[in-house]
Amino acid sequence: MKRCFFFLVCGLFSLSASAQIDTAAYRTIANAIQKKFAPDKRSVYFNVRFKADSVFVESTSVQAVEAFEKSFANDAKDKLSVEVLPAKQLKDLVYGVTTISVANNRSQPFHGAELMTQTLLGTPIQILKKQGGFYLVKSPDGYLAWTDGGSIALMNQSKFKEWQAAKKVVFVNDYGHAFTKADISSARVSDLVNGNILKVLATEGTFTKISFPDGREAFVPAHQLTDYNAWLKRPVPNADAILKTAQTLIGVPYLWGGTSIKGVDCSGFTKTAYFLNGVIIPRDASQQALVGEKLDVLENDSINVEKCLKNLKAGDLMFFSAAKRRGVNGGRVSHTAIYMGNGEFIQSAGMVKISSILPTAANYDEYQTKTLVGARRILTQIDQPEITKVEKHDWYFSKK
Repeated sequence: MKRCFFFLVCGLFSLSASAQIDTAAYRTIANAIQKKFAPDKRSVYFNVRFKADSVFVESTSVQAVEAFEKSFANDAKDKLSVEVLPAKQLKDLVYGVTTISVANNRSQPFHGAELMTQTLLGTPIQILKKQGGFYLVKSPDGYLAWTDGGSIALMNQSKFKEWQAAKKVVFVNDYGHAFTKADISSARVSDLVNGNILKVLATEGTFTKISFPDGREAFVPAHQLTDYNAWLKRPVPNADAILKTAQTLIGVPYLWGGTSIKGVDCSGFTKTAYFLNGVIIPRDASQQALVGEKLDVLENDSINVEKCLKNLKAGDLMFFSAAKRRGVNGGRVSHTAIYMGNGEFIQSAGMVKISSILPTAANYDEYQTKTLVGARRILTQIDQPEITKVEKHDWYFSKK
């Protein structure tokens, strides 16, 4: 594979600067580079555009950009434009914080594009590129998507560090509102959901005066808030804490790309159950299935209920593949759930609900059970790659 890639790159050195760019050839080399250096568009951005006789390349991967540059003959370099993101057009505004309760992040820079994920108010993000009214951003879990500029506050490094260092609170009710006055009958400024992070300005009676990342000010009932530093420094959660949070979402509707009480997809649900307990895990089911301690739950590629009952513990993540319904083993992981114990698991499928792998149980989910392809233990693997306590993620606090 490496040798084929080498000859593919070297073969393009013969292109003359006086000849028209062979777009088909460069698309082929771009595909090879993407496969090698940017195979997962959810975590590495790589884009090649052709316009007239020019080629434009941009990526978050230095290696991908350098490899594409090497595919050009020296006398053709004037036809190539490359950029490693963040884009220069952003100048120093490469930091940001989500400023609405739940921001929608999409696959493309327009509102009709597929919803990929969401970020909560107060989430720190990296700004990578602007296109129209949208920004390509990276969230703390390493996920890339496009978000509407109206849902984020752009910041330079100085302003971002000020936000990090500011005294803050976390909204811990399932749902609520911020008000214009210290009075719940006053006009609303915004809705709020569990996990929203706000800056503290003052205390007024039973209310806390807060500031949003974009500078708006409002009042929130103090009993719905907790101190940010205390929220960060909570001990590593146990299974009971994960399941308690997970069960607060029972009945919440399934929403592709959703990560809040307003709606969750399967991996958005598991991610949120962990995040609200101070742990960041990868965004998608297929990514979550690659981290943590692998558990033995199969026999000849099929679920073994006895192994599940023996080897699974509450809080473990279970993974399923829809391809198994077509008789395909080794297919892509397409669903995830949290094991509860005694054969039960909690999942977002239609809505958040509790199901069972036991055929004798009233809540037996045959549809999912027969597609089980693996399980992982997260709680014993915190601080291992891609399983990070929020307090140890340097986007959430200012380094001294």
